[in-house]
Amino acid sequence: MTAPAAPVHASADLAAAGPPRRLTQWTGAAAVVGVVIGSGIFRVPTGVAQLAPEPLAILALWLFGGLLALCLAMLLAEAGTMFPRAGGMYVYLREAWGEGAAFVYGFTFLLVNPASWATLATASAEYLGYFLQLDDPQRRGLAMALILALSLVNALSARLGALLQNLTTSAKVLALVAVIALVGANTGSHVGGFGVAPPTLPPLAGMLLALVAVLWAYDGSSTFCALAGEVRDPQRAIPRALLGGLGLVTLIYVAMNAVLLLALPVERIAATPLALTEAVGDSLGSAAPALIAALVAIATLGSLAGCVLADPRVFFAMGRDRNFVARAGRLHPATLTPVNAIALHALIACLYVSVRSFEQLAATFVLGLVPFYALAAAGVWRLRRLRPDQPRPFRAPWVPALALLWIVVAALLVGNALLETPRIALVNVVITALGVPAWFAWRRLRPAENSR
Repeated sequence: MTAPAAPVHASADLAAAGPPRRLTQWTGAAAVVGVVIGSGIFRVPTGVAQLAPEPLAILALWLFGGLLALCLAMLLAEAGTMFPRAGGMYVYLREAWGEGAAFVYGFTFLLVNPASWATLATASAEYLGYFLQLDDPQRRGLAMALILALSLVNALSARLGALLQNLTTSAKVLALVAVIALVGANTGSHVGGFGVAPPTLPPLAGMLLALVAVLWAYDGSSTFCALAGEVRDPQRAIPRALLGGLGLVTLIYVAMNAVLLLALPVERIAATPLALTEAVGDSLGSAAPALIAALVAIATLGSLAGCVLADPRVFFAMGRDRNFVARAGRLHPATLTPVNAIALHALIACLYVSVRSFEQLAATFVLGLVPFYALAAAGVWRLRRLRPDQPRPFRAPWVPALALLWIVVAALLVGNALLETPRIALVNVVITALGVPAWFAWRRLRPAENSR
């Protein structure tokens, strides 16, 4: 009976050590850029133009949204350099607020975050469907196939998953820069939405709703943090990847909206669901829809690749800490990847693809996890008071102001979701609330070998 125990101990030793640090600083930055630039930048400009129909206000919103994302990234960078372990937000919440708060986050993450995979896979399949002429069941099948294929790649090799992430990120950044240059060169002396009328300030309510949409397009920095345990030289690489990656995204987003506003009147941007197609159409004519469909498909696929690379590390960290099913915290002895955690996440994501639309999936993700961003931001402030002497290789400026700012931002995002999608919002509130009794049940019922 002693022989079979050896592999278990070996697996436990591997889990305690964690996956090896194989990811470079470049891969970290590529993961940040790759996850953030998904479908949001293509869909959101229309909604922003509808809510804040003033060119200068639109540009200000995209710039301010980028600055807010950078503020959250600075807070996460401080926590990440203090605790450079797999799990990201789960680890930060555990250190700042205790095991119970971390469990509730993990419980919510388990049921909500796979919706982000499903959202990205569904969007990619929709735009690939432009070339393949797929009906709805076939698009859903393709979305599931994309999830399973990327999960298999990351289960076989973290390096291979990182390479795929680097390639897809490079491809979409280069494509976006080329499109921005193409549209900008074609505007010539056009003023588009500029100079038509004296600048006015849109209503505050519309500006706040537009900011919510912009922040959704910038979301993704927390995803990278789950990879902190696999990044080389984390004290340097984590801040550089977060701040450098989001800085590049901000430049791309502001530049894209600037050329859109030069090429098209605000009314035209607000009237079309994919304004970039209209802008490119003025340069390429009938070839524009195919070009933009390919670009969106690549962008969303690259974002999905980043999520598949990073997100399962949360379940791995929970299993390793005996705060979840122990099998999720095991590494495959040959590939040194959290195969069980990857498989669990992929299974739930495929279930979401089969039963929900893109809009429902996006709303599920937003309301489910954003409140924990505010809790993590406040946790950085709390840790400064609880552990003032602990080394902080990177120290975020303007704390507690940044933490308070993100508490307000999270309230805006949640409030918008409650107004726009009350039924889905209620489901997410119930999911998070159920995490509390689930935590007490887990403490009471978990096997003795799972207790700390």
